[in-house]
Amino acid sequence: MRKLMTILFALSLLSSFSLVAQDTTKQDNMKSDTSAKAASITGKISDDGKTFVSDKDGKSWAISNPEAVKGHEGHHVILKAHVSADTGSVDVVSLKMAGDKMKKDTSQN
Repeated sequence: MRKLMTILFALSLLSSFSLVAQDTTKQDNMKSDTSAKAASITGKISDDGKTFVSDKDGKSWAISNPEAVKGHEGHHVILKAHVSADTGSVDVVSLKMAGDKMKKDTSQN
């Protein structure tokens, strides 16, 4: 009887270790998704405020929180956003109007 109890205890202990190992890998994946830093990207917000086109590569991204860009539809902006390449979307953290970086001609002819 004592051997049977020892074997059952050992089996339950081993199975609990395997369950804990599976659980921690899921938590690690969630931590890496939420701890990612926001990237700064420059581009134009669509006229409907639902997409963003990057200046760098011309790629179009769906804006997952369009209320964050309200009032800036059609504008050239710099976004600080969490970029999700697998879903093709950006989650806007902050927005700033992109300044005109072209130098104005000040010479008079």
